[in-house]
Amino acid sequence: MVEPYPEIEPYEQGMLDVGDGHRVYWEVCGNPGGKPAVVLHGGPGSGCTPGSRRSFDPTRYRIVLFDQRNAGRSTPHGSDPAVDLSTNTTEHLVADIELLREHLGIDRWLVWGGSWGATLALAYAQRHPQRVSEIVLASVTMTRPADIDWLYHGVGRFFPEQWSRFRDGVPRADRDGDLVAAYYRLLNDPDLAVREKAARDWCDWEDAVVSLEPGYRRNPRYDDPHFRIAFARIVTHYFHHRAWLPDGILLREAHRLAGIPGVLVHGRLDLSGPSLTAWQLAQAWPDAHLHLVGTGHTGGGDMTTRVIQATDRFARVAGGSVN
Repeated sequence: MVEPYPEIEPYEQGMLDVGDGHRVYWEVCGNPGGKPAVVLHGGPGSGCTPGSRRSFDPTRYRIVLFDQRNAGRSTPHGSDPAVDLSTNTTEHLVADIELLREHLGIDRWLVWGGSWGATLALAYAQRHPQRVSEIVLASVTMTRPADIDWLYHGVGRFFPEQWSRFRDGVPRADRDGDLVAAYYRLLNDPDLAVREKAARDWCDWEDAVVSLEPGYRRNPRYDDPHFRIAFARIVTHYFHHRAWLPDGILLREAHRLAGIPGVLVHGRLDLSGPSLTAWQLAQAWPDAHLHLVGTGHTGGGDMTTRVIQATDRFARVAGGSVN
């Protein structure tokens, strides 16, 4: 097994005004003269975490992390019910990534994405392939309607007790319909108690789906009401709107990635996102190499090893120059 690189701290950080009243938190770690890489966090709405810095050799990479709109340290924060999320869409996030790249004076960079971050990475790379030197994706997602339906309905067959509680968290009239839409309404209810219960029920389900994975521990961030409400609001906002992506568009447009080397790492035991998604993407993207490993969605030793082997290999490849 390959161990993650040691913990490091940012040498530069700031808040970028991206318009629409949003200020996005960003940070840069590692070698100021190294190969640029940008990390796209999951969720949507999880925010970037220090552990993501450790997938890159800090002596060879200039590692950029940022909190997507309304998440983490970006403002305004999604936990405030007065915050309108209408200017937080996939298209806005793609534009934010480009604005951050320009702000930092980077010509091309390696794009790393995990879970929802994989969807965002694909959307960004297909829109701006000339700005992407390589792509590394872990726990591959494409956020298609069928993928969303599986995560909040279909996979419930593996967790009948927990899914029953999740389903019972919405009004009786909504229990046989679209649960994502029902929770989206609850999380935007004017009653604080309604919003708080919905956020707790939502995060309990998110936690249940990964509870069978090796080394499982409850996500401690779900115990923070500030994080919990923002996360649940942003996730349901994106998934209720199907991430504003036409069904299957990222797979159909995979030809736009031609010439960009990619590594896809996906767990065979990932119940929340079956490995078929990663396999389909690999078939449509000849420059990508797929590793199916013996982990779940949240990763593990096999996934960490493959991801770090990929970033180590790409560190030796010319590209990602700084303006």
